[in-house]
Amino acid sequence: MTEVKSEWNSNLAFVLAMIGSAVGLGNIWRFPNVLYSNGGGSFMIPYIVSIFLLGISFVLVEYAVGYKFKKSLARILFTVSKKLEPVAWFILLVVFLITTYYVCVVGWDLIYVVLSFTKGWGANPDLYFANNVLHATDSVSGIFTIVPNVLISIFVIWFIAWLINKRDLNEGIGKVSKILLPLLCIMVLAIVAFSLTLPGASIGYSQIFKPDWSALGNSEVWLAAFGQIVFSLSLGMAIAMTYASYLPEGSKLVDNAVIVAFSNSGFEVFNSIGIFSILGFMALTSGIPFNELVTEGTGLAFVVFPQVFNTMGSVSYIIGPLFFLCILFAGITSVIALLEGVCYSISEKFLIERKKTATAVCIVGFCISTIFATGLGSTILGVFDSYLNNFALLLGILLECLIFGWIYKFDDLIETLNENSTIKVGKLWKTVIKFILPICIFCLWAQGIYYTVTDINPISTTIITILTVTLIVVPFILSKLPAINKDYYNV
Repeated sequence: MTEVKSEWNSNLAFVLAMIGSAVGLGNIWRFPNVLYSNGGGSFMIPYIVSIFLLGISFVLVEYAVGYKFKKSLARILFTVSKKLEPVAWFILLVVFLITTYYVCVVGWDLIYVVLSFTKGWGANPDLYFANNVLHATDSVSGIFTIVPNVLISIFVIWFIAWLINKRDLNEGIGKVSKILLPLLCIMVLAIVAFSLTLPGASIGYSQIFKPDWSALGNSEVWLAAFGQIVFSLSLGMAIAMTYASYLPEGSKLVDNAVIVAFSNSGFEVFNSIGIFSILGFMALTSGIPFNELVTEGTGLAFVVFPQVFNTMGSVSYIIGPLFFLCILFAGITSVIALLEGVCYSISEKFLIERKKTATAVCIVGFCISTIFATGLGSTILGVFDSYLNNFALLLGILLECLIFGWIYKFDDLIETLNENSTIKVGKLWKTVIKFILPICIFCLWAQGIYYTVTDINPISTTIITILTVTLIVVPFILSKLPAINKDYYNV
C-alpha cells in the first residue's frame, strides 16, 4: 500500500471545517458564564487582546507547520527531532481521551433533543438530569451500573463520527462542515432573534454592555480570557495543523487564520446575546436573581434552559429543539475534527487506510466512553475534564510553543506564512511566540495544576494516576513501534 495524501478541494471547505472544529460546546455554554463572571462588557478588552496575542498567534504556528510539512503531527515532530515523537503521541493521546468524554456530553444532548419535543424532563429538570439521565451516584460501585440511554446515545454519536471520518476528506468532513455549519448559524440566528423579543430580554443582554472596569486590574480575568481562547479555538489539539496540511499550494494562511478566529469569536458573542436574553426572561418571570441563573456547562444546558422552556409556553416546542440541535451540530463538527489528527498520525505511520483507521479509533473510543455511561460516569467525566484540560492539554501547548519557537528554525515559518498571504507577520509575531505566549500558557498551566490539586479526593486520585501512567506509557510505545511507512523516517 502506498501513501495517499488528501487535499481540500476548495479554501471554503477548509475554512468551514476549521470554524466547525472551533465552534463547539465551549462557545455555547462556557463563554456566557466566563463573560458574566469576569467583568461583563469590560471582559471584551482582555478577550480581544487574547484573540490576537494567543489565539491567532498560536493558530498561525499550527497553520505554518502543517502547511509547510504536509505531514501528521507525529511525523512532523519526528522530522524536527527523533526524540520529539513521543511528545506528538502524548498530545494526540490527550486529544483522543478528551474526545471520549466529549462524545458523552454530546450524547447527553442527543437525549435532550428527543426530550425537548415533549418537555420530557418534567417539572424538575435538575432532579431529572441527575436521577433519570445520569443515574448519578458518588459510590464506587456505580461504575458497575450501566445507564442504557446514555450508552445508546454515546454509541450513536460514535457511529456518526465513524460514518464521517472514514470517508474521503472532502466527502466526509468537508461536506458535513458545509451542511452543518450553515444550519447551525441559521438556527442560532433564529434563537437570538426570538430571544430579543422576550419580556425581560434587556435584563440579560445589557450584562454584555455593562462593564466593570475594576476587573481589568485582576489577573484572574486576563487568565480567564486566555483560557477561553485556548478552549474555544481548540488550540494545541493538532486540528489546525492537520487541516492545514491538507491545503493546496498558494493558500493564504494568515488571512484564513484571521477569518476563522473572528468567525469563532463572533459566534460566541452573538450566541451570548441570545443566551443572556433568555436568562433575562427567566429572571423576570420567575423572580430568580440573574446571577443565580448564569452558570456553565451541563448546568446551563440541561437544567437552567429546560426550566426556561417550562415557563415559555408553546413556542418552547420550537425553540427547545432548535437549542439542543445547535449543541448537537456544534458537538459533531468538533468531534470529527478531534478525531482527524489522531487518525491521520496512525494512518501515516502504519500505512493503514483511512476507513480501517477510523474504524479502529472509533471502536477503542467507544469502549473507553462506556465508562461514562455508568452511575459513576459523571464523576469520572469531571475528573477527566479537569485533569486533561487544565494540566495535560496546556502542557502540550506549552511544549509546542517551545519546540517551534526555540528548537525549529522559526524564520522558516514566517516565510511560509507570508508567501501567499495578504496580511503579513514579522518580528512582533516572533517575539510573541518565543517569549510572551510561553509565559501566558505557563501561567494558565500553573493555575490549572492548582485547581486540579485543590479538588483532589480518593476517586480522583485513582483516576489521575491511571491517566498519568497511560499518558507516559502509550506515547512511548507508539513512538517505539517501527513505522510500516518507510518514508516516515525520511527527514
